[in-house]
Amino acid sequence: MKYAFTNGILLDGTKDMEPVSGKVVFTDGEKIEKIADAGASMEGYEAVDLKGAYLLPGLIDLHVHLASSGKPPKRDKKPPNYKLLFDVLSKNKLALAVIKKLTANYAETELMSGVTTIRTVAGILDMDGRVRDDINAGRITGPRILAANTGISVPGGHFAGSIATEASSPEEAREHVRQIAATKPDLIKLMITGGVMDSSADGEPGVLRMPPEMVKAACEEAHALGYKVAAHVESPEGVRVALENGVDTVEHGAEPDDEIIRLFKEKRAAVICTISPARPYADFELSESHALPIAKKNGKIVMDGVIDCARRCLDEGVPVGMGNDVGCPFVLHYNFWRELCYFHKYLGVSNSYSLYTATLGNAKIAGIDQETGSIEEGKSADMIVVKEDPLKDLSALRNVSMVVARGKLIRDPKVKKIKDVDDLLDRYM
Repeated sequence: MKYAFTNGILLDGTKDMEPVSGKVVFTDGEKIEKIADAGASMEGYEAVDLKGAYLLPGLIDLHVHLASSGKPPKRDKKPPNYKLLFDVLSKNKLALAVIKKLTANYAETELMSGVTTIRTVAGILDMDGRVRDDINAGRITGPRILAANTGISVPGGHFAGSIATEASSPEEAREHVRQIAATKPDLIKLMITGGVMDSSADGEPGVLRMPPEMVKAACEEAHALGYKVAAHVESPEGVRVALENGVDTVEHGAEPDDEIIRLFKEKRAAVICTISPARPYADFELSESHALPIAKKNGKIVMDGVIDCARRCLDEGVPVGMGNDVGCPFVLHYNFWRELCYFHKYLGVSNSYSLYTATLGNAKIAGIDQETGSIEEGKSADMIVVKEDPLKDLSALRNVSMVVARGKLIRDPKVKKIKDVDDLLDRYM
């Protein structure tokens, strides 16, 4: 279809964006054909009257796990044995079919909430890539997906044996990269340190699990095959190991020193800020989070480290992207808008800079800024419509009235929400 979006207020996604009225955005198929002044002929186009609403680029989430719903635990208990669960499910064809269907459903929820591009950073086998291919072929509806498929960990490492394979040596790490590359991913994901959910002692989140020589081997192999490398890292030691050995994006981060900042600049690496997953552990009462006491203390350490790393990198001119680690407890597939609010609140940036980061800024880090991320002629028609001005209040992104995904218009998109989780999250906004 050819559409002409008229009578709206345009926010183009660029760093210095300002609301612009009196424009008509024309789309032809998957592309933004032209942006013209009001009054331009709309002959041959279906007019879409925005009635004063705001038209802006679709959001881009750079840290997504499609394999999980994000629903919180019902009661205090240790996390399940994901490795055992995966061993059982991966041998059952019916279970794998169900997992693929759930993965596709979660991807659709992302789109209906206004996220038109996601970067998945470890999932079950190659399910993310399969769903990506179904979306690209038009068989199902969903966002643009940049898929890592399964990640690479070490025995006893972060999500080892479930959404990440277990490599025990540098050569095995290389071989695992080659095996994953055979599933046609868009990037490679490493699990270099532990995290909040698998820490074994108070004050010890982010323990280094993957030796430097394995990180180096995996990065060399990935780069030789043309892939960028993202890495789960939640300690200063882990950040140094990641940067010294070739990682392109540090996912999460930790409190940086001058040497870490030097490495970020030297290696031209970026950090992906993820405040949403640690916040419930850090801020909620245990009776609300249903977490173990160790997770509350370590969640606070990780959250502070993520914020400190992003803030210092912003100050030093290091690229900072945004993701919400959706799939973790309390991080639901329709709530990326909250991460923009946290980015504004905890990093002290303007609403416009937060929105820029979640659109064109993220597109630049992902290497797709020539394709999407802003409303410009020739780019993909990835846009959303909200009734209120997000530059005044980012919570305007909570309710999206239209989504345009590669030219496909979805009016009044619907998502199924979990009221009690949203009510709890709202109390801590």
